[in-house]
Amino acid sequence: MPLIVQKFGGTSVADSQKILAAARKAIRAKNEGNQVVVVVSAMGKNTDALIQLAGEINPRPPAREMDMLLSTGEQVSVALMAMAIEQLGHRAISMTGLQMGIKTDSTHTKARIHSIDTDRMRRALDDGNIVIAAGFQGVDDNLNITTLGRGGSDTTAVALAAVLGADACEINTDVDGVYTTDPRLLPEARLMKQVSYDEMLELASLGAGVMHSRAIEFGKKFSVPIHVRSSFADMPGTMIVDQPESSERAVSGAALVRNEALITVEGAPDVPGVCHTIFSKLAARSIPVDMIVQNVSADGRTDVSFTVLENELVPALECADESVVELGAAGVRHDAQVAKASVVGLGMARQTGVARQLFDQLAAEGINVLMISTSEIKISVLVDREEAARTLRTAHQGFELDKPPTEPPPQATLPAKGAKDVADVVARLHGMEDLLIDGISLDETQATVTVCGVPDQPGVADRVFNEVADAGIFVDMIVQSFSRRDSADITFSVPRADVEKSVATVERLRSTIGFERVTHLPSVAKLSVAGIGLRSHGGIAVRVFKALADEDINIAMINTSEMQINVVIDGEAGSRGLAALQKQFGDMRA
Repeated sequence: MPLIVQKFGGTSVADSQKILAAARKAIRAKNEGNQVVVVVSAMGKNTDALIQLAGEINPRPPAREMDMLLSTGEQVSVALMAMAIEQLGHRAISMTGLQMGIKTDSTHTKARIHSIDTDRMRRALDDGNIVIAAGFQGVDDNLNITTLGRGGSDTTAVALAAVLGADACEINTDVDGVYTTDPRLLPEARLMKQVSYDEMLELASLGAGVMHSRAIEFGKKFSVPIHVRSSFADMPGTMIVDQPESSERAVSGAALVRNEALITVEGAPDVPGVCHTIFSKLAARSIPVDMIVQNVSADGRTDVSFTVLENELVPALECADESVVELGAAGVRHDAQVAKASVVGLGMARQTGVARQLFDQLAAEGINVLMISTSEIKISVLVDREEAARTLRTAHQGFELDKPPTEPPPQATLPAKGAKDVADVVARLHGMEDLLIDGISLDETQATVTVCGVPDQPGVADRVFNEVADAGIFVDMIVQSFSRRDSADITFSVPRADVEKSVATVERLRSTIGFERVTHLPSVAKLSVAGIGLRSHGGIAVRVFKALADEDINIAMINTSEMQINVVIDGEAGSRGLAALQKQFGDMRA
């Protein structure tokens, strides 16, 4: 019999009438011939109220007791949902995390799932019950109640769908599905029929609040189709699967993070270990880092720029100041009034010229770009915060994201139910949320070109990459960061065979742009670490930096994404760097 997992968030079970409406949806799925598991969150603002109450009792409540307290919110919801289904004439049984056999680690308030024992749930389903599962919670080896942190009910739902071999996982929420961008910011945002796991991971990290990254990581890792739809309207919603909505389009969505802050450690010695020194301090204080850009070396010194959320600026600056003292760097500067706009699309990995198109659009609108970072399926630009909304609108309109694709979505290639080797699946379910490294690679075919001292003016990157594209040169990685207040360095990688041609092409712009110089590295190595959980398992970039520092290998260029961390090093150190990363992450590989 088919099995469906349905999840209802806090707004979907906020009062008795909404609970009854959710119960009817579960019964309708049961009547259609499915076994049904319903995962529910705490009612409405219940969790916020409990947090406030705890703060009134104890300004610094113990994390274990916070988990004990917060888990009661879901316990109320599951009991009421089971009562609603019984009242409507069907059988239901509610279960807590302990009763479902959800085992986690002991990290209170942000625990990770290790395993789920499905025996009790399967018996209840086989007896004809709708199982009502408490989201957000589990127990550790000592039977202490734990909670999963932000997005925990989504994580519970997709995890249950994975271990039960569900045919689908429905996320019923207060939005209609996944849009091409936030419809609260752009009314012309379009509801997507389908989006890939990788695209959704990037969009989630960029502020799309539909689902949390951990739940999407589960979906990708265990090939669970996720259906995001409205609790309150009969809308088709959006499927999150392995394929994008369009096989022809390069860009699927755009996103904006308005509350970013930029920090630059200036004049750091250009020696191995600099990035590890800086970012290990941030990781030790659990400060998430977003964009990371390292400038080309000048006179043995380099600048390292990175962004954090604005509410993390003060502790991040403290870490940066400590790094300056330890490294003997020149100082720290910051800008708390910046925003990051990004375009995301699986098609970028197959199509060239996407960055050029974005820079064309921004230049036409006179929008100045402060920083650039690219990855395989994402291009991010940092702009002044006052330009944030205009930047998002320009990108969304420029890639015509408001228009539906002309062709139907490609068929997702999810494995057939029961097609996987049972022993393999069971083995993977132990340590369910462990980081999975599925690729460590070395590319020794590239060179880098750096345009130093580019004026701080709109359209400069556009002119550089138009010239390079017109010369027929393929560009892989691009980073731009400001080394001084009135100028920038732009670095990009090209095939080694094209490096001299690239330098000559850029040199032709010197008289019109007025940059200082062009430098190049004719032989570099690009090291990549790819996997599932790079974002939610903080500190992975730091481990990359440490592995290379321990081998006395210097880093020339960095970019990061949800699925991959790329670093560029000297070409002669490529094999040594690859061996260092394989040793560092060998126990986490698929």
